[in-house]
Amino acid sequence: MRPQQGFTLIELMIVIAIIGILAAIAIPQYQTYVVKTQVTRVVGESSYLKRIVDICIYEGRTAIGLAATDCDPQATGSDLMAGASQGGPIPLNTGVPFIAPPTIGQTPTITATFGNSASSTLQAAPAGQIVWTRTSGGNWSCSSPNVPAKYKIVGCP
Repeated sequence: MRPQQGFTLIELMIVIAIIGILAAIAIPQYQTYVVKTQVTRVVGESSYLKRIVDICIYEGRTAIGLAATDCDPQATGSDLMAGASQGGPIPLNTGVPFIAPPTIGQTPTITATFGNSASSTLQAAPAGQIVWTRTSGGNWSCSSPNVPAKYKIVGCP
């Protein structure tokens, strides 16, 4: 009798079944992780504008624009956002958060809308947003309207 060389068909089928089960569990978890990291990234990319808006308010520059007396948000284009620049030019296929109202009062908002390379889940109508709202006392709060609950992050419900 010759010694067995290799694996039997049933052993190979069991290994393939185990790999299939692991993939069926891992792929959806990975996709959820990717979308959550996109939300986290847009929260971070839009949050730096809070300081610029605060500085502009304190310096009395309340109009958004590029003139010497205007507040230039100096927003950097992001491939996860949609939105035209309110300041200097940005690269193609990128977007920046929108600061409203165009004349900054004591309660402005910064709205980052998901677009371009963001997950289709976040871009589905109505598109997900990260909204920073400033109170007249200078405190900022974050909200994430139209972002599905399973992708929201702590600190930006």
